Amino acid sequence: MTPQEVASTLVQLFEPAAITTIAPGSWQVESANFRLLVLLSEDQSWLRVLLPIISAQVAQPFMEQFLEANFDETQEVRYALHQGVVWGVYQHSRESLTQNDLAQAIARLISLHQTGLTGVFNQLVETRIGQIVQTAKQQGQTLEATLQTLDRFYEEGILGDLEQSPESREQTLTAWRQQLERLWSQK
Repeated sequence: MTPQEVASTLVQLFEPAAITTIAPGSWQVESANFRLLVLLSEDQSWLRVLLPIISAQVAQPFMEQFLEANFDETQEVRYALHQGVVWGVYQHSRESLTQNDLAQAIARLISLHQTGLTGVFNQLVETRIGQIVQTAKQQGQTLEATLQTLDRFYEEGILGDLEQSPESREQTLTAWRQQLERLWSQK
């Protein structure tokens, strides 16, 4: 794929007004929701597409989940850390790159950006609930006893908020019940 083909692919994917050539072989696409960088290496043999996802400080508790997502979920794109930011990154040899590959990678990067912390947060929650199930089972607790313990924790303010309304607490406990029931037989 030539640099001109990269530029024309960007024009096909985005409004031309959103695309800025920031240097020869380097483009920036700005929308209301994101800023995408498309960069050719100095020798123009590699293309790198970058999209900032979230600050590293905010992402710190989820770094393990970001790395697991790189292994299991992100396919041709990756999460990366640079200059205090978690980025979505795609790298490919320019020579063998196709328009379709580039378009799919950009779509996946935008999807990572839109998902933000939601995916890795859900993964963390799933892991923690699995740990609760394993611990409860090791202690010989039943599902019902585990739910009663959680209910007590919410009543005492150990979990949740003491100011939480009874309806809100019930919704939270219903969500806990659904997750625990789903994972109880799996762990």
